[in-house]
Amino acid sequence: MQRYQDVLAEILIDSETLQARVKELGTQISADYPEGELLLICILRGGVPFMVDLSRHITTPHMMDFMAVSSYGVGARTSTGSARVTLDLQTDIRDKNVLLIEDIVDSGYTIASVLSMLETRQPKTLRVCTLLDKPERREAHVPINYLGFTIPNKFVFGYGLDLDEYYRNLPFVGVVDLNKYKPSA
Repeated sequence: MQRYQDVLAEILIDSETLQARVKELGTQISADYPEGELLLICILRGGVPFMVDLSRHITTPHMMDFMAVSSYGVGARTSTGSARVTLDLQTDIRDKNVLLIEDIVDSGYTIASVLSMLETRQPKTLRVCTLLDKPERREAHVPINYLGFTIPNKFVFGYGLDLDEYYRNLPFVGVVDLNKYKPSA
């Protein structure tokens, strides 16, 4: 595995900027759900750091659950166009206010598939909160209700987003230098 410093082209969003925006989102979500009764559903694995930090800034009562969904092949950086659930919810979402937490909306296929599936479970409300949006790559329509940052079409990692499953723990979002990056076999 390459050291991230060796493939980091630039820091796109620094830690301070990330944390300030996450706090703003938490405040906005708290205002939109003053009675609480909110269920945060994190799309694993990339959404975990974002959801954990975000939940600390949501002042109304809320619960958490997790889903693992994949629309990427093993080691792939592009979507296959079809999503497959590898870990489903443990919570019944019928008549609940559901906020889907995602690290990045890229092609849109994964989130669109999850939204379609969750709608059949009859939540009271169903909204999307994503840290990053890459609209240049959008192929499927996704309604984003809470947005951290709109970013250009660059290969990013850090703060939940992996580089060959590593570096999700970085406190910033960085851009991969594709001239120096060698994907793991």
